[in-house]
Amino acid sequence: MKTYLVPIDFSEAAFNAANFAASLSHQTNVTDIILMNAYYISELETILPNPDMLMLRDEEIEENAVYRITQLEKLKTRLQKQVKEGVKIHVKLNRSHLLRAVIDTVIASNVDMVMLGSIGNSTVREGSIGIGSHVIKISKASPVPVMVIPPTYNYQKIEEAVIACDFKKVKENVPMSILNKLLGNQLIKLLVLNIDTEGKHAGADPEQLAQETELHNMLKDFRPKYYYVSNPNIITGILDFATEHKAQMVVALPHTYSFLQSIMHNSISQQLAKNSTLPVLLLK
Repeated sequence: MKTYLVPIDFSEAAFNAANFAASLSHQTNVTDIILMNAYYISELETILPNPDMLMLRDEEIEENAVYRITQLEKLKTRLQKQVKEGVKIHVKLNRSHLLRAVIDTVIASNVDMVMLGSIGNSTVREGSIGIGSHVIKISKASPVPVMVIPPTYNYQKIEEAVIACDFKKVKENVPMSILNKLLGNQLIKLLVLNIDTEGKHAGADPEQLAQETELHNMLKDFRPKYYYVSNPNIITGILDFATEHKAQMVVALPHTYSFLQSIMHNSISQQLAKNSTLPVLLLK
């Protein structure tokens, strides 16, 4: 993980995500952190008056842009004192909608991970929809992993991470290349959790056992521990387990066969990212 992208809407949640990224740099091999603000002005806003019959002038747009860059530079100066030595911080103002700005920056700057505050106040200008409403859309569209940081979470060194897995088609659904990239050189203990509401593990279900064996072989280099919980509420089961074991992160696997499926349409991953008091890493 060489490059992090942190969208900044100047909310406390976004600042907290930036602080988290700076602190995380001491634990990873990141070399660059990009602080990006999306500032989109539609053409209609420049040619039609607002409800107060006032038109947005070009000078106002440019003044606002300069102000935003100035604020990003101030944040950069503060974070530069927090990051690991050698890490470079860059600022970027993107004149697109937030979702497009994130995707374009990920591609153009070869970003490895996007870090988002789980809620936000404004993405364009005062009164607009915040990052919180875009978290799932960004997670869905991003070609790289997305880490969602709760607004009040203070960074703790990541020593234990919970990976929630449903043991279905693990070969297709567990992105080993990403896990190796994330964890290859890190001393992070993996706790693999299966919410087994149907008792398939205890009942020695043949298909379940075959998938378990496959996953054990795939993850053997990480030496994880495996746990099975029968809590009928998947979200509660995951979060209670993570809290009980004092984990510092929850990892949600991708693809439709995972019970953390389809991160659009009010899925469990959406609720997990919204309700968790821990950072949630949404893999791709």
